[in-house]
Amino acid sequence: MALILKQVTKRYGKETAVDHLSLEIPEREMFGFLGGNGAGKTTTFRMILGLLDMTEGEITWNGESINYGKSHLIGYLPEERGLYPKLTVKEQIIYLGKLRGMKKQKIVQELENWLERFKVTEYMNKRVEELSKGNQQKIQFISAVIHNPNLLILDEPFSGLDPVNVEMLKSAVVDLKEQGTSIVFSSHRMEHVEELCEHLCILHKGSPVVKGSLREIKRSFGKKNLLIHADTSLEFLQKVPGVIQYKKVADGCELQIENEDVSQQIFSELQGKGFVRKFELEEPSLNDIFIEKVGAAYE
Repeated sequence: MALILKQVTKRYGKETAVDHLSLEIPEREMFGFLGGNGAGKTTTFRMILGLLDMTEGEITWNGESINYGKSHLIGYLPEERGLYPKLTVKEQIIYLGKLRGMKKQKIVQELENWLERFKVTEYMNKRVEELSKGNQQKIQFISAVIHNPNLLILDEPFSGLDPVNVEMLKSAVVDLKEQGTSIVFSSHRMEHVEELCEHLCILHKGSPVVKGSLREIKRSFGKKNLLIHADTSLEFLQKVPGVIQYKKVADGCELQIENEDVSQQIFSELQGKGFVRKFELEEPSLNDIFIEKVGAAYE
């Protein structure tokens, strides 16, 4: 069964943080939430988890509301970190695992597996405050998944990690999905959502401006990107009908064009004008779509 949000609204006095949000988040899949700061992502997560009361609307998972009685089925990695700095990693995870109804022996076994996977076995008995921010993030992630949840909510899981650790965490998230966990995550990084998610929602000021399957969103956007590397000046392509944007790059240009047909016109224009090393038609990026829908680059 899916996680379903119907007309979910959250108001703080006159301020509306989330405005009539309706979504169906498929089971056993990764669903991406995008949006700038203050778009309503974290507020939505807290309402899903029952940590915040909705002003209006309904949220169901497997046809029922989420409450503390289901906490053993759910994992949550909040954006703001919540580990106890004076506890050792082992003490920390045992405590949190027991809150989820796990036995100590099982917790330690799972913890050993995760520490090995993340290549930090030596941190078992170190205090959390002794770890770097990146390694604290790994421990925070382990605390969210130690009980093998059915539903996992990750709020900015990759923030503050170097590229090597991002890949390590991404691989762990993909494995959990393949084992049957439903995962909802927000990210500041469009390319992470693009790479990992089949469905997504872009929130802007509490309202969805784009939602649905990534493939359909890109297809319905219509516009394409065209990358050309050539040994000659390409500035004349700005004047080809159907070219929306022209951006000069080191050895050629990047174009945004109205549709695929325009690329054929451009291909014809290039004939006899020098050596073309690359001519690559690409789907629009999520960033292109975000700029179009929200009117600003996504930082």
